[in-house]
Amino acid sequence: MRYDPRELTDEELVARSHEELYHVTRAYEELMRRYQRTLFNVCARYLGNDRDADDVCQEVMLKVLYGLKNFEGKSKFKTWLYSITYNECITQYRKERRKRRLMDALSLDPIEEASEEKAPKPEEKGGLDRWLVHVNPIDREILVLRFVAELEFQEIADIMHMGLSATKMRYKRALDKLREKFAGLDET
Repeated sequence: MRYDPRELTDEELVARSHEELYHVTRAYEELMRRYQRTLFNVCARYLGNDRDADDVCQEVMLKVLYGLKNFEGKSKFKTWLYSITYNECITQYRKERRKRRLMDALSLDPIEEASEEKAPKPEEKGGLDRWLVHVNPIDREILVLRFVAELEFQEIADIMHMGLSATKMRYKRALDKLREKFAGLDET
């Protein structure tokens, strides 16, 4: 029976993928097409560069391909996808941080060796990226999942393995911190 995957809901595509994978990938491809751009934007905002974001997106797509058969539908597909994405971003972020520390330790320049992670200056980037460098990684991820992936607070809480009230409080505090930090910029 022929079907147009673009006309199916996420849930219908997940069910089709369960039946078809690994021989037919039309439903899987449509799921990935739907989320590819947002997935990349989430990764890029979280990791800070397109190269790492692209690598993580590829890894996420492979994990979804091989894990889709085990997806039970207890949560929305979108929540499950961003949970995988969040975990992969955390892994990549930690890997890059370890690599930077090793490079600093091997550096012959004592000034470079002493310096910790260098955050880009807000003026170097525009838009949301300019703001995100001023919050810690967990709060950054909450903001990215809320604004870029457009997830509900409960979905974000599920992805990050946090309580709903803790997620909302971190979100509010991160926004308050950004408002306070950039309050003077809006007046100029």
